[in-house]
Amino acid sequence: MPSNIDSQREIVRHTIATIVYRGAKTLRDAPSDFEKFRNNPQSRTPAEIVAHMGDLFDWALTIAKGKGVWHDSPLQVWDREVARFYASVKEFDTYLASSSTIACPLEKLIQGPIADALTHIGQLAMLRHLFGAPIRGENYFMADIVAGRVGPEQSKPRREFD
Repeated sequence: MPSNIDSQREIVRHTIATIVYRGAKTLRDAPSDFEKFRNNPQSRTPAEIVAHMGDLFDWALTIAKGKGVWHDSPLQVWDREVARFYASVKEFDTYLASSSTIACPLEKLIQGPIADALTHIGQLAMLRHLFGAPIRGENYFMADIVAGRVGPEQSKPRREFD
């Protein structure tokens, strides 16, 4: 029988897989020049948002390991930022899936870097709409989301909206 901490880790891992599933929709087939789009002069570009999300998951990993070190990574081109995002999430998810000690309450990881990343996925979805390349809505309750599936290859949507 799994321990309470194992169950909590699986819930956090499922939450991360949910972020990646939703995020993959906003990142997949992004139009040319979307990475540089600004809604206004003060807003972040999509590339800057994706870079920040990679930094969030790097930070989450350092928090889980008991160090809590933030690092602003230099901005890269879109494809590299997207790849770094997936790599950062994968490294964090792998750590959560291991038997390694987590040096903070899991709730703190959810309320900090994980919730922040989910907010940024919503920003990317909105920016896609403003850019003229909206993603289709979906019944996410029906989605095939699995803990550990945190790369760009995701299940096809089961119920998208027109």
